[in-house]
This record gives sequence, structure tokens and C-alpha cells, in this order.
Amino acid sequence: MLTQLLITAAGLVLLTIGADLLVRGAGGLGRTFGLSGLMVGLTVVALGTSAPEIAVSVGASAAGRGGIAVGNVVGSNIFNVLVVLGVSSLILPMAIERQLVRLDIWVMLAVSVLPIPLALNGIISRREGFALLALLMVYFGLLAWVAKRDHSDALVEALPARSASIPMNLFLIGLGVGGLVVGADLLVDGASVIARSFGVSELVIGLTLIAAGTSLPELATSVVASLKGERDMAVGNVIGSNIVNILAVMGAAAVTNDLPIDPGVLRFDFPVMIAVALVCLPIFFTGGRISRLEGSVLVFYYLLYLTYLGLSATEHALQESFGLTVVTVVVPLTAIAMIAGWVTGRQKGAQPLPGSSNRPPGAH
Repeated sequence: MLTQLLITAAGLVLLTIGADLLVRGAGGLGRTFGLSGLMVGLTVVALGTSAPEIAVSVGASAAGRGGIAVGNVVGSNIFNVLVVLGVSSLILPMAIERQLVRLDIWVMLAVSVLPIPLALNGIISRREGFALLALLMVYFGLLAWVAKRDHSDALVEALPARSASIPMNLFLIGLGVGGLVVGADLLVDGASVIARSFGVSELVIGLTLIAAGTSLPELATSVVASLKGERDMAVGNVIGSNIVNILAVMGAAAVTNDLPIDPGVLRFDFPVMIAVALVCLPIFFTGGRISRLEGSVLVFYYLLYLTYLGLSATEHALQESFGLTVVTVVVPLTAIAMIAGWVTGRQKGAQPLPGSSNRPPGAH
């Protein structure tokens, strides 16, 4: 047990160091090329922090364990929105850039719905995996076009940089991603062994520890970015990671091996992932920021999700009544509160957070 505790602690240390190096390198590289923090978060950081998901899901698919590959993607996306955004916002309210509400949040919603029609026949095939990867290239191409077109939100004139800055920043990014991947692997392995020693089932471990463990780089990176004042990078990391998880991680796993989709995933897990993506809409439209209150609501929902998973895994008698209460009482009350906050924010004409790069179109 002591060995596993040390392995888990080492994983946490590597995650923290890796996140710091990735934010430094990505932020420096972005400034060298004149990219905004949002653009860096949506691309370089999102791909880097999704490396553990890619490694886990591709490895699981190659081993014929497609359920783990799919569950990892779905669970990671739920964790990213409810925990990563929630915890980051509790530390410091998150600024919402205009590009997110114009483009990226809608792309995330569309991508979240995409696996359902693909999986209706009970499988996501290699051909569909290639299609998902192609869509990722289209999305990155769209980001590049937006960056070139809209200088106010995504691309500004690059500042002169010393020739050594680019290789140094690339080195920091590579070192940071390596730390995140190794740290997440150690943390997942250590925590899984500890959980088994307490009699926790493999199902619960897969639904919680694996998904949460591979999403810890997103959490560590967004928290560090938030503390460093890179709030647009922190939010962009979450949205970009969710898009990358479905298009790149699920796509690469399907290309490796056809992914069988359990009927339960279609009935419950995919709809929950879509619902979590929809939660972003009212939050992202309330005054250009994610407040601490909204962050606490997101974390509260993840606790409800974990509770339901625990009741379901143990087939507890309270499972049905708990789920019914959440759907009929908690969700409607939260929706009403969010809508009221959105209306109030619009009436007050809430201003962006200080330091946010929200500017009207055409501003330079």
C-alpha cells in the first residue's frame, strides 16, 4: 500500500510540473507567433493535455477493450466541463472570449452529439474513425481561418522574438506533455490498485478513476493557467480538449480497432455528455465570465453524477428515486437559476472581466 501511495504522489507531482511547463511553453510559443491565449488553449494545449486520453484509449482499443476507450472519452468530457471548469472558476472567475460563444461552444455541442448517429448500429467503425480524424483537421483549419480573418480575437501582429525562443518553448511543451502523460499514468495506476484494495469494482474504477485520471492534465493545466492569469487559455483548454477527445481520441481508437458500443452507453452516457455540454450555454452567456457560483454548480453536478454511478454500480434501491429527483427537481431549478442569471446579465450589460481580451469585432 505504501508503494502505491508513493506512486500516486509521484503522479501528482509530475502532473503539476508538467502543467506548469506546458503553460509556459505554449504561452511563450503563442506570443512568439502572435496567437492569443484562447487559440493556444484550443489547439496546442488541448492536444497536449489530451495525450493521456489518446494513449489510454488507443491502447485499450488495440487490446480489444473498446468499452474502456469509449468510456474514457465520455467520462473525460464530463469531467472536463464539470470539474476542470468548475474548480478553475472557484479559484478565479473565468473570462469568456467572444470567439467561444460565436464558434467553439457550438462546435463542441455538435461534436458531442456526433457519436450517437455513428453508434446506432452498435459500432464505430474504422471508416468512421477516419472521418472523425478528418473533421478534426477541418476544425483546426477553421480555427486558422478565423485567426487570419479576425485579428481582434485570435491573431495579432507577432512580436519579434529571439531565434532561441521557439526551440526553447517547443522543448518546454514537449517536456510538459511528457510529464502530464507519465504523471497521469502513475496516478491512475496507483489509485486503481488502492481502490481495488478497498473492494471497489472494476466498473466504478473505469467510470471514475480512469476518466478522471486521464483528465487530470486538463485540470492541472487549467488551474495553473488560471493562477498565471491565462484565463482564456484555461477555458480554451477545456473546450478544445472536449472537441479533441471525440474527434482525435475516439477517432484514433476506432481506426486502431472497431469500437463496439454498449446499448447502455447510448441510453445514458452519451446523453449525459450532451447534457453537460448544453450546461455551458447559459453559463457562457452570462456576462462574459464563469463566476464562482456557476463553478460551484458545475462541481455539485459532478458529485451528483458520481453518486448516481455509485448507486447504479451497486444496484442500490435508491438509484431510481435519486435519478428521478435529479431530473425532475435539481436540473429544472438549476436551469431556471441559470436563465435568470443570463437575463440579469444581459439587462445589466455586464462587462468582461479585467484582463479579458473580449473586444468588439474589428477592434485592434
